[in-house]
Amino acid sequence: MRVLMAVAVAAFVAAPAYAQMPQINLMPEVKSKTQEEKDQDAVAQKAYKDSLSKIPDAKTSSDPWGAVRSDAPKAAARPAKPKTKTGSTAQGSQ
Repeated sequence: MRVLMAVAVAAFVAAPAYAQMPQINLMPEVKSKTQEEKDQDAVAQKAYKDSLSKIPDAKTSSDPWGAVRSDAPKAAARPAKPKTKTGSTAQGSQ
């Protein structure tokens, strides 16, 4: 009996909240395009394809400083490690 009362109370509390939810149409009406809109879309699509054909291929080198350099960049030389004494002074103290 208590379970039945708990379910009834939950249903009465949830009903007003469910009624306040917005009604969303998940399948809106599909509008057909007019001939002018179709023509504008075709012109825009053609302009897009033309602009894509103007982009150069990536196979060529894209080094903007290539003409400025006199030769290929050289590998960086590593600095020599400094020689340090380890505390042995056997040579000079006799």
